[in-house]
Amino acid sequence: MPENTITAPLAPMTPDAAISAFGYLRAVKAGDTEAAADLADAEPRMPALLVNAAERIIIPVTSLCGIDPDQIPCDHSFALEAVGRVLVATLRGWAQAGPDGVEGIAHAIITFVRQVLIQEECGETVADVLRQTEAVGFGQALDAHPAPNGSLPVRLTIA
Repeated sequence: MPENTITAPLAPMTPDAAISAFGYLRAVKAGDTEAAADLADAEPRMPALLVNAAERIIIPVTSLCGIDPDQIPCDHSFALEAVGRVLVATLRGWAQAGPDGVEGIAHAIITFVRQVLIQEECGETVADVLRQTEAVGFGQALDAHPAPNGSLPVRLTIA
């Protein structure tokens, strides 16, 4: 495995950040430009949040060496991992453009999901994968940022 392999787990997002980033991705995917604009306007850190969400989607998928050598042999996975690192670095660069880069970042993430993660034979869609990834990211966020003692419990359903 290359020495610069990403092996450290990502720091969890906050629950609000997870909701904002994945809500924006779903709005862009659905073609709901009004909702996407509202979400981007409400969250000035949206480009950085989308890059964070992208890392949660891209890094686990492209760092596959040793996970299932029957699917991706380790001697070939370095290329996939390198592509993942380049994509995330590119998205970070786009995030530097601020609000002007947000839609491009979202489309790049959606395209990655469509081209790499969708299992069409199972009837899976981009929206399905985004919901699954959001649920994992939001669960990690809640685990890392529990509600203060005495607060009311909240039950969220990610649809």
